[in-house]
Amino acid sequence: MWLLDGFVFNALGVLASIFVFLAGAIVLVLAALFVIDILQTKDAIRHNYPVIGRFRYLFSTLGEFFRQYFFAMDREEMPFNRAEREWVYKSSSGRDNTIAFGSTRSLTPVGTQIFVNCPYPKLEVDVHNVPAVTIGPYCKTPYETDSIIHISGMSYGAISEPAVRSLSRGAKLANCWLNTGEGGLSPFHLEGGGDIVFQIGTAKYGVRDADGKLSDVKLREIAAHEQVRMFEVKMSQGAKPGKGGILPAAKVNKQIAEIRGIPVNEASISPNRHPEINSNEDLLDFVAHVRDVTGKPTGFKCVLGAYGWLENMCQEINRRGIESAPDFITIDSGDGGTGAAPMPLMDNVGLPIKNALPVVANILIKYDLKDRIKIVASGKLITPAEVAWAYCAGADFVASARGFMFALGCIQALKCNKNTCPTGITTHNKRLQSGLDPANKAERVKNFVSKIHYGVGLIAHSCGVNHPRELRRYHVQLVQANGRSEPMDVIYPYPEPQGSHGAVATAPGTKTIR
Repeated sequence: MWLLDGFVFNALGVLASIFVFLAGAIVLVLAALFVIDILQTKDAIRHNYPVIGRFRYLFSTLGEFFRQYFFAMDREEMPFNRAEREWVYKSSSGRDNTIAFGSTRSLTPVGTQIFVNCPYPKLEVDVHNVPAVTIGPYCKTPYETDSIIHISGMSYGAISEPAVRSLSRGAKLANCWLNTGEGGLSPFHLEGGGDIVFQIGTAKYGVRDADGKLSDVKLREIAAHEQVRMFEVKMSQGAKPGKGGILPAAKVNKQIAEIRGIPVNEASISPNRHPEINSNEDLLDFVAHVRDVTGKPTGFKCVLGAYGWLENMCQEINRRGIESAPDFITIDSGDGGTGAAPMPLMDNVGLPIKNALPVVANILIKYDLKDRIKIVASGKLITPAEVAWAYCAGADFVASARGFMFALGCIQALKCNKNTCPTGITTHNKRLQSGLDPANKAERVKNFVSKIHYGVGLIAHSCGVNHPRELRRYHVQLVQANGRSEPMDVIYPYPEPQGSHGAVATAPGTKTIR
C-alpha cells in the first residue's frame, strides 16, 4: 500500500513541478509581451493596453469565421450568402436540393426578379432541347455549343493544378467550355479533353514574345490544339476594371513562370490595358488579327462603365462590314470576383451585370448586330434564377467562375490572395491541395451544370417557352422602390433596330403575346 502512496505522491510532485514551470513560462511570456508592447509606438492600442490589446486582433480574425458559421442568416452574407452556396453544394454533390415550408428570400428588395409564370406551362412531352448556337460564322473554324452555362476565366497560378484538372475533366463531362483565364494554357487545361477558350490578357501570357508583345508564332501554336475553340481578348474584368491581373510572388513557381513566360518567384502584375489598343479601330483590328492568325472565333471581355464607345464601335463595324465584328462580347459584372484586387476597384468601379447586360444587348439590337455578336454574361450568376434572368435580359451564354469554385468545394474563406486556401483551390501548398481529387470534383462540375440546365429549364417551362433561349424580358418583373414590380421590357425597352443600312428589323420577341 505504501508503494502506491509513494507513486501517487511522486506523480503529484511531478505535476506540480510542470504546473509551476508552465505558470512561470506564461508569466515570462506575458512580461516580455508587456515590455514589447509598452515600448513600441507603431500600434496605439497595444501601447496603451499592453498584452490585452493583442486580443482585439485575435477576435477580429476569428470574427469572420464565427459570423459565417453561427451568426449570419442564410440570406445575409456577401459576396454569396449561405442559401446560394448550399444550393451549389447540394447540386454539385448530387443531393436533393429542394426546400420545405417556404422561401427564406425576401421578395420586397428593389431589383428582386420575379418570373411571370404562364397559366399554361409547357408539358414535358412538348419541351424542345436547347438549340445549339454557332459563334464565329465567318471564321475558318466556327464553334457550336448548346450549353447554357460555361466555366469563366480562372488562371492556372491563381488556382491550383488539381483545381484546373478538375475543371478540365468536368468541362468535358458537362459538355461546356473552360476559359483559361489570362495565365496561359497549361497541360492541365488540355488533360480533360473538353472545349477551351484561350484568354489573351494584357500581359499576353502564353502568347508573348521576349518583349511582352503578341507573338503570332505562339498564337498559331495555341490554335493548333484542336480543343482550343475560341480566343478571348481580355480588356478588363469586373473585380478590377482599369487594372491588370495580380499574381503574388508566392504563387509564381517554375512551371507557372514557364507557361506564362515570366521570372520565377516574382510577383506578376499585368498592364492595366493592352498598350496597342487605343481605340475602337485598334480593338477591331486586334480582334481581326487574332482571328486571321488562328482561324477561330475571337471576341473580347470587358466590364461596362461608359458605353458610348460601344455604340461607336457598332457604327464602325457597320462601316467596315459585318465580318469585321467581334464574334462575341463577354460582359463581366462590376461585382465580379478575382484572386486579388484593390478594394476601391472591387467595391466601387464598373456597372453590375444587372445594369450592364440589358444596355449592351440594346446597343447590339439597335445596330442590328445582336445575331452576329454573341453575348456572354458573367458575374455572380450561380443559381437557376440568376441564369434565367440573364437569358431574359439578352445573353446568349452565361459563364461563371465562383459558381464552379463552389462546385469544387470552395467555402468562401476569402483567402484566395494568401496561398492558404483551406480547400486547395487557390493555393500551391501541396498539403492543402491533397484533398482536391480531380476525378471526384469533375463529377461535381458535371452535376452543377446539369442542375443549372434543369433549374433554368423549369423556369422557362413555367413561363410557357420551350427552353431558356426563348426567354424574353417580359418574362420577368423587377421590384421597384414603390413596392410594385415592373416588367423588365418596360424598364429596359427593346430599341427599334435600324440595321446596317437604316432598315428596321424586329426586336427579339416583340411579336410574342404576353
